Amino acid sequence: MSSLDQFLSTDPRDVGCAETMRMLPVYAEAALAGAEPERRLPGVAAHLRSCSPCHEDLRGLLAALIADAQ
Repeated sequence: MSSLDQFLSTDPRDVGCAETMRMLPVYAEAALAGAEPERRLPGVAAHLRSCSPCHEDLRGLLAALIADAQ
């Protein structure tokens, strides 16, 4: 997929990297609690689907939270 195609297929609910990073702890906590973060924060979920660096940050945060809980 070209950069233009990727840009044109961006979900309009996507809140971008800055807002996603601001809300990532809330999203991660909701995910661990089974609280369906995709429904509570659809703009963040849309962004995480299209931005691999932010998705990797989420994975790292989830791993840290899980390790901290043990």
